[in-house]
Amino acid sequence: MAKLDKNFLWGGALAANQFEGGYDQGGKGLSVHDVMTAGEHGKAREITETIEDDKFYPNHDGIDFYNRYKEDIALFGEMGLKCLRTSIAWTRIFPNGDETEPNEEGLQFYDNIIDELLKYNIEPILTLSHFEMPLHLAREYGGFRNRKVVDYFVRFAETVFNRYKDKVKYWMTFNEINNQMDTSNPIFLWTNSGVTLAEDEDPEEVLYQVAHNELIASALAVSKGKEINPDFIIGNMISHVPIYPYSCNPNDIMEAEIANRLRFFFPDVQVRGYYPGYALKMFEKNGYDIKWQEGDDEILKNGTVEYIAFSYYMSTVVKHDEVTSVEDNVVNGGLPNSVKNPYIEESQWGWAIDPVGLRYTLNVLYNRYQLPLFIVENGFGTTDEFKEDGTIDDQERIDYLREHIKASIQAVDEDGVDLMGYTPWGIIDIVSFTTGEMKKRYGLIHVDRDNEGNGTLKRTKKNSFYWFNNVIKTNGEEL
Repeated sequence: MAKLDKNFLWGGALAANQFEGGYDQGGKGLSVHDVMTAGEHGKAREITETIEDDKFYPNHDGIDFYNRYKEDIALFGEMGLKCLRTSIAWTRIFPNGDETEPNEEGLQFYDNIIDELLKYNIEPILTLSHFEMPLHLAREYGGFRNRKVVDYFVRFAETVFNRYKDKVKYWMTFNEINNQMDTSNPIFLWTNSGVTLAEDEDPEEVLYQVAHNELIASALAVSKGKEINPDFIIGNMISHVPIYPYSCNPNDIMEAEIANRLRFFFPDVQVRGYYPGYALKMFEKNGYDIKWQEGDDEILKNGTVEYIAFSYYMSTVVKHDEVTSVEDNVVNGGLPNSVKNPYIEESQWGWAIDPVGLRYTLNVLYNRYQLPLFIVENGFGTTDEFKEDGTIDDQERIDYLREHIKASIQAVDEDGVDLMGYTPWGIIDIVSFTTGEMKKRYGLIHVDRDNEGNGTLKRTKKNSFYWFNNVIKTNGEEL
């Protein structure tokens, strides 16, 4: 295989709300995730008004990283990680979100985390907002519907930029900022932006108003970060599920072209600094009144990102004359006119397994934006079983990661893509975002915890742990 750059960032990816736990420790306030109950495949998580005693909230404890971080980071060091992509829980720093002074205990916690990572020569890569908006901002202000929340986010960003300016180089503003474009699932607007919809509202119009405020918040944070430390490298983070046309029928081709705007709208603005023509035309045709303030054009122009981080798990397919209901859920990551791809297999959760789609995605994003790319989520969710000797032979996960890494190297070596790094999702088992389950495991380290929150939380290295360690040692030469 081709040689990657010697500074290629091999690592792992996590999110504070899914693994930290300690939801009521260290002065932390409640976040939008702290009122989400456990669900399961085919059963949605419930968003409750407040914490109810008779319901189970899996994110409250996560995998107790809050109290076990030294043990876990030592394992990351043993695996050979060169970086760890994680997030700062907004409510550890500003428990309600609208305070004027930060919570020192929360800031110190991340000082400890960063210092521990640096002890093992692991580069911290921090996401400012990974579905962790303060619940108070969602309930009292309406989340990012409200322009005031932009100011609170920028205050939070400025606080952590200043605190860690000499320790952290790589940042991202909002995690998977574009997944809320799926307005059929209320979980996305809630977790991304702290927004709930009234029955008589047009979800799409609400989305684009929320999107505008969030894009302004991201741009202001980028500008503030570069002012604080010009050496910061600040990117965005998008979910990318490429949408293929079902056939070479020109109608299928055009259907996919239009549908892919759902994937590109946010990065088009964050990279270019202005709204694309297709969005402005859509606002005009639909009569959407998106509230702008004087100076917003300049804010977007001056706050463009320097790299594109993205998640890639699967691809999907659209057929122009197909009509399926949302309830059918024919393909995860799909649309109402999605159909199954007959050329690829699926995981037990129905997610398409498409390594070539990752190479395709790298080409599409790089050719469209000409910025460095960073694969910050890619992984295989499945169940794990212990063998009689106490080991976990997760060959299926190894096979998945191997093929996706091969595709990534091809994109660099054969297609000329500028790729910064690769951090598989859930480097250690964590609570699932969409369902709140533990049995859908992504980690290379097993955590003894089940869907009901039972277990010792013991950490066990899977076979993939040792395999990935060798991949890192050989810089992708041995897969």
